[in-house]
Amino acid sequence: MGQIIVRNLDDQVIARLKERARLANQSLEHTVRTILFEAAKPSREDILAEMDRIRQRIGPVSLDATDLIRADRDSR
Repeated sequence: MGQIIVRNLDDQVIARLKERARLANQSLEHTVRTILFEAAKPSREDILAEMDRIRQRIGPVSLDATDLIRADRDSR
C-alpha cells in the first residue's frame, strides 16, 4: 500500500479531524483513511459511463432464459 504526506494543514482542520476520530473511538489515521477512501470512490456518473462502455464493447445481451430452462428440463 502507498503512503502520502499532507503538509501545511490548518491547525483547525487537524483539531476537527482529531475530534471526529475521538467521537468515533478511532485513531486519527483510521479516520483520515476512511475519509480519503470515501472521497476517492468513483461517482455514480463514472460508474454508469463505465457500464455503457462495457455494453458497447460486448453488444446486446439477451435476458430471456426460456431456451436454457427448456434445455435443462429436457436433459433430465
